[in-house]
Amino acid sequence: MLVVAGGAALRESVTVDEVAHIGAGLSYLQRLDMRLNPEHPPLAKMAAALPLVIAGARADYSGAAWKVCEDFIPAYGAQWVFGDAVLGRWNAWRPVLMQARIPMLVVTLLLGWVLYRYGEKLGGPWAGLLCLAAYVTTPAFLVFGPLVLTDLPETLFSIVALWRLGEIWKSPTTANARWFGLAFGGALLAKFNGVLLLAVVAVLFIQNRFWPTTPDPRLRWRCIGRGILLAAFLVYMTYLVFTWNQPDDALNLVGHGRWARLIRRPLMPVWVFLRGLFMVAATGSRQTYLFGQVHAHGVAYYFPVVFVLKSTLGFLALLVISALSGVVGKTRAIADAYRDHWRVLTVGFFVFLGVCLISQLDISIRHFMVPIALLILMLAPLPRTMETLPWFGAWQVSAVLAVICSFGAVLMAYPYLFPFINSLAFGRPAYLLVNDSNVTWNEGLPALEDFVRQEHLTSIALDWASLSDPAIVVPEARIWDCQNPAREDAGQWVAVTAISLLENKNCGYLLQYPSRPIAGGAFYAFKLPSPAPSAPQNPRIMWGMPMDLRSWTVNLERHPEQLPAAMQAMIAKYQQEFQQRRNKAR
Repeated sequence: MLVVAGGAALRESVTVDEVAHIGAGLSYLQRLDMRLNPEHPPLAKMAAALPLVIAGARADYSGAAWKVCEDFIPAYGAQWVFGDAVLGRWNAWRPVLMQARIPMLVVTLLLGWVLYRYGEKLGGPWAGLLCLAAYVTTPAFLVFGPLVLTDLPETLFSIVALWRLGEIWKSPTTANARWFGLAFGGALLAKFNGVLLLAVVAVLFIQNRFWPTTPDPRLRWRCIGRGILLAAFLVYMTYLVFTWNQPDDALNLVGHGRWARLIRRPLMPVWVFLRGLFMVAATGSRQTYLFGQVHAHGVAYYFPVVFVLKSTLGFLALLVISALSGVVGKTRAIADAYRDHWRVLTVGFFVFLGVCLISQLDISIRHFMVPIALLILMLAPLPRTMETLPWFGAWQVSAVLAVICSFGAVLMAYPYLFPFINSLAFGRPAYLLVNDSNVTWNEGLPALEDFVRQEHLTSIALDWASLSDPAIVVPEARIWDCQNPAREDAGQWVAVTAISLLENKNCGYLLQYPSRPIAGGAFYAFKLPSPAPSAPQNPRIMWGMPMDLRSWTVNLERHPEQLPAAMQAMIAKYQQEFQQRRNKAR
């Protein structure tokens, strides 16, 4: 995993969300101000920014890209301008990006160690190795683990918190309550989805109410309660410290006097946390794309389908073998000492799975990481179960072959792991079947720059899908819309991100022309005919937005002095559209 995930990350440009996360994390540590990227908790971003602070990364806190962010709505848009400047205008992009990804890679490896240890406890040494082998060959963890995102840290803390819940049920000690509280607090500080652990606690309470597993659970509930209070305290103190210099004008309703000032600062952590939680709920629906069809919002079968397509066939085979052995086997593979842990992990799996199935935000397999990690742990009983089955040797050989196939699949896909899709796709490219970062996430720009140099091009028209300036990595790139080819494009090479061919835009007409896949299919370079093709009918705007946010953002990244006026114009435009919709509804 260190070699494959780390090696792939070394070859990649900054992905979409990393632009906002890295700049925001740097500002948290340097300014004790969390005005940027409030829709995500700070822990992962700060961990990634720590090496940058130590290395002396620069950021301009006197410019418009920072000052305009004092207000909430401008901060939501300008975070991309600030982050892009951190990653290419104030610093060299490659060293900053690599330094920021080092802590994330460490967290990725740590999660592997945790799954190995828990698997070993549940099913013995071979179970631990089996869980570890499944983890290090899961493309989702290899792809997203080293990136500056919130998903994998949340997965790590959620798995540890679930395990500690099992420890509390087994032995309700102060130490176990403390460990649960720290893990729960870490999950909340990594991603707002950490609140789902409260749902797990609620399900366990209901389960014990009607199907009790212990004669007197009160001590255990008190222990869990102390852990929850510790988590709340940890979250509050983190937000208090890192919002210390953040303007508290949002709390003007409290008042402006001396006593009000004493109240506003202690209320600031609560306000920032709840506002971020509200933002997640308010923006938790987006159009999705699956099997060539665009849906206005998420669909219930999205994550099961994407999980099957984006997993190695070896891992899927292990799940089938484990399920069959569990049905046929006649032994209790989980020791009595860890029955409570198994019960908590099972409840946790169904809670997180249920939320994923009803989610309206179906854009990436990375949002399914906690259920995948729990599925990996559910392989732990397999080695012991197989020992009791007839034809034990055949079962064992099948499991070993499945593991070998998993290693082979990811090694064959290396170093371009983003577009990985298994042979159930029957040779069809990923962009025909799945969407967004399941295919690509702006990571292939270095490979595109290699293509430009190999072809000795002085310019290349580029249609990409990110809110960062591609010219930082590909200086020859010029902004291009594949839905609007121009006369001067005739006979020229153009490059289009895979997800803009059919998902984000209506550019499938390009598929009839000679093409080359770049970065494993993250981008496609097309040689246009002469004369240039006509514009396609029914053009679409990227991500289903009401405006071309990409061009708007890149223009401001290149001309940050225009930010104040541009922000006022955007806010006025959205207010006008909202009022028109309101009047129409009436």
